[in-house]
Amino acid sequence: MFSFFKRKPKPEAQPEVPLTQPAAPEAPAAPVPSPAAVAPVAVAPAAVDVVPLSAAQPEVVVIEEAEVEIVSAPAPAPEAKRSWLTRLKSGLSKTSSNLTTLFVGARIDDDLYEELESALLVSDAGVDATQWLLAELKKKVKAERLTEAAQVRTALRDLLIELLRPLQRPLVLGREQPLVMMIAGVNGAGKTTTIGKLALHLQAHEQSVLLAAGDTFRAAAREQLAVWGERNNVSVIAQESGDPAAVAFDAVHSAQARGTNVVMIDTAGRLPTQLHLMDELKKIKRVIGKGMASAPHEILLVIDGNTGQNALAQVKAFDDALGLTGLVVTKLDGTAKGGILAAIAKTRPVPLYFIGVGEQIEDLQPFDATEFVDALLS
Repeated sequence: MFSFFKRKPKPEAQPEVPLTQPAAPEAPAAPVPSPAAVAPVAVAPAAVDVVPLSAAQPEVVVIEEAEVEIVSAPAPAPEAKRSWLTRLKSGLSKTSSNLTTLFVGARIDDDLYEELESALLVSDAGVDATQWLLAELKKKVKAERLTEAAQVRTALRDLLIELLRPLQRPLVLGREQPLVMMIAGVNGAGKTTTIGKLALHLQAHEQSVLLAAGDTFRAAAREQLAVWGERNNVSVIAQESGDPAAVAFDAVHSAQARGTNVVMIDTAGRLPTQLHLMDELKKIKRVIGKGMASAPHEILLVIDGNTGQNALAQVKAFDDALGLTGLVVTKLDGTAKGGILAAIAKTRPVPLYFIGVGEQIEDLQPFDATEFVDALLS
């Protein structure tokens, strides 16, 4: 697993001015410890700490946290990088097979454009993105006088990268204490597993994490989150058959009391057509705001990459209801619908923070437009 976090340099911490006269005037005041000197949270297995509601410690610890960025490629180990790109190409092979074969010995004519249009639509790139790509490709071929199929393929690559690049944005941490992340999605999209993977990544880069089991009606969801909490050695706020908004509220206050860096709040899976459950999500968001005025700072939608155009409908519905700040697309391994990212980029370009191509921790990585397109056209 290679690193993809970067900590921005922070000025040296200044000694804190004491609020009361120290007992020994000649002794200098102890400087405030810098977060950079704090050791990362251990990730060795331990018993999960399931915290009941309203059990937060009363003392509030304020931590000055340097801004941290999740970035796509801070010089990972070559072996790890090759391994990730290999898994990405393998995962997208069903999508890419329809696109790459078009350019083998092809002539630049209307038949090629028609076949390319069909391949893009079959991959769930959507009508808007497909029409834009074809129109721009024809302009490029004419303007640059391209005559070979390989040149047209390169032109298509450049256009796809241009289309997808607005989705490639870093997830910035450390700007709030704690940073509150609300995770939503339909049933089976992989929300809880994604939370577990992200928790381990964050811990490995000196971010303490608190999980909140906001799916209070499905026991299996709480148990699954508890397993991830045990695996990552982090606390889990949980309550059986309770109000998910209350769990979220208590998790925020508990994180403030503990000086925790990141709170990730799981929510029950729901379809956009289930209006009463979408209203419940809005309530959770409002209640989180009562616990911390600026929260939630990130509202992430987890999408199953196999759902194709239905994923675009999910993005639109959840974005309209909550105001999404980011996406995580899972299960891209083995899908023939990888073109859905082009549809999202053209219709509702919400930042795509992570993509997943497998079940392992290292299979969830930041989205990089160039890497994705190269895997798609390889």
